[in-house]
Amino acid sequence: MCKVSSTVHFVSRSALGSQEASGKAHWVPNTDVYATDSGLVVKVELAGMRSEHLEITVEGSRLRISGNRPDGCRAAKASFLVMEINYGPFESVLDLPEGYDLSQARAAYLNGFLRIDVPMTQRQSKNCKVSVVDGS
Repeated sequence: MCKVSSTVHFVSRSALGSQEASGKAHWVPNTDVYATDSGLVVKVELAGMRSEHLEITVEGSRLRISGNRPDGCRAAKASFLVMEINYGPFESVLDLPEGYDLSQARAAYLNGFLRIDVPMTQRQSKNCKVSVVDGS
C-alpha cells in the first residue's frame, strides 16, 4: 500500500514511472489504513466537513479522496498565533494492494471521520465513484 500524495501538491506516478503534478490540492488529511478479516479499512480525519462535499473515486487499484474544507468561523482580520488546522481543497490518493475489490467499497462519514470499507476479492477493480453516506 502506498500513499501517493504530498502535503504541498498532488504527485502521481504513471505506469511508465513519469510524474504528473496538479496544483489542485493544498493539503492531505491524516489517514489510517488497516486490514481486517474481511478487507481493508481506510479511515480519514476530516472534521468540519459535510459528506456531500467529499468525492471518492476509484481508478483501478487507486483510491482518490478529495474535497474542500471551508473556513467560515474565523474573524476577517484574525492574527494567528498558531494555525494547525488546514482549510481549502484537499486530496489524498492511495494505491491499494491487490486482493481488494474497490468497486464494492462502502463509505460512511461520522463524527468528523470518513471510513471506507473495502472487501477482499480476487477481481480487478474498475474506475468508479464511491458514494458517501452520513453515519449513524
